[in-house]
Amino acid sequence: MAPQVLGVLTRRFGDFAAAEDAMQEAMVAAATQWPVNGLPANPRGWLIQVGYRRMIELVRGEQARRRREDLVARRDPDDRQHAPAADEELTAERDDTLVLLFLCCHPALAPASAVALTLRAVGGLSTAEIARALLVPEATMAQRISRAKQRIRSSGLPFRMPEPAERAERLAAVRQVLYLIFTEGHTSTAGPDLRRVDLAGEAIRLTRVLHAQLPADSESAGLLALMLLTEARSAARTGPSGELISLTDQDRSRWDAAAIAEGVTLVTGALPRGPLGPYQVQAAIAALHDEAPSTDATDWPQILALYEVLERLAASPVVALNRAVAAAMVYGPAVGLAALDALADDPRLAGHHRLPAARAHLHEMAGDRNRAIADYRAAAARTNSLPEQRYLTMRAARLAVETGDGSVAKTIES
Repeated sequence: MAPQVLGVLTRRFGDFAAAEDAMQEAMVAAATQWPVNGLPANPRGWLIQVGYRRMIELVRGEQARRRREDLVARRDPDDRQHAPAADEELTAERDDTLVLLFLCCHPALAPASAVALTLRAVGGLSTAEIARALLVPEATMAQRISRAKQRIRSSGLPFRMPEPAERAERLAAVRQVLYLIFTEGHTSTAGPDLRRVDLAGEAIRLTRVLHAQLPADSESAGLLALMLLTEARSAARTGPSGELISLTDQDRSRWDAAAIAEGVTLVTGALPRGPLGPYQVQAAIAALHDEAPSTDATDWPQILALYEVLERLAASPVVALNRAVAAAMVYGPAVGLAALDALADDPRLAGHHRLPAARAHLHEMAGDRNRAIADYRAAAARTNSLPEQRYLTMRAARLAVETGDGSVAKTIES
């Protein structure tokens, strides 16, 4: 809801940074008043009205009077106008969120800054969450977002959907932001829940809008396919108590067959059109997982080949890590572990749980339980996601019991 409110305020006043401040104050007011007074009939309209009033106060404020009053005079010549009724905004078909996304991804910003700002404004992610998603220190990310907001403020960029030529310049950043929002929604980097359903759903919704506007763009189609094929497994990813269930142990009958069919159709149609991009390749990998009746029946050689293609298109430590696991499934755990060793000194993975978690899995495959236990425990200590912590800790506990290491089991039970 916050991105829609921010989009309305930015469109009305043309000041992104001030609109974000007003939106934040409206959200704080809602958090204070709604538990006492009850949820309003039109929550979005309520937030817009509060934010609108705050923007009027800012416009009339002494510090910003010259710049902002001139802007309001041009956009709102009748001083007697009042904030619109809540129903006006709630019943309007116009959705400013995608416009807001393209605004934040303006080429005047460095790509890294554009992605960070958009994750904050459109995705609603915290600075810490964005830093974890992009594998950079939190202080660096805070500075990056602040500078991006200042650049947007001083640029005078119009709040509108860019023309086709401009849109092409921003499209890669837009897709990356949507992918990262979905990723945080699919597997939250922190907190008690494995998923943030609202984020995943909003990312899919916006990607559908993007695909509808650009139906010939194969990478947007590939991104939507990737989201659908990944989200299709969500119902089987957690147990009755919210515990994480690995892909190998999931009940595949609970996967969403309609979402899988739609995703497969999208990626099958996108691949021949070209040009080939990383989201199409990832969607093809997801399709191979989704169409396999079991982990053992999965076409791992084809998945490994696709990861090698993906590494050429968009190399990253996470892609290399996934390729190492796929290599282990094809050639055995020793090959995968050797590939993981090459990533040990990558500073982007320092302190991240994914590397020791993958190493633990492959040590377990190789029958080296003691090393697997140590790596599972190291991975559990590095993640801020409680479901992942519990899953990794329980894997270590189970192996400890099998090896007769009671001390490890007791430590975990305590």
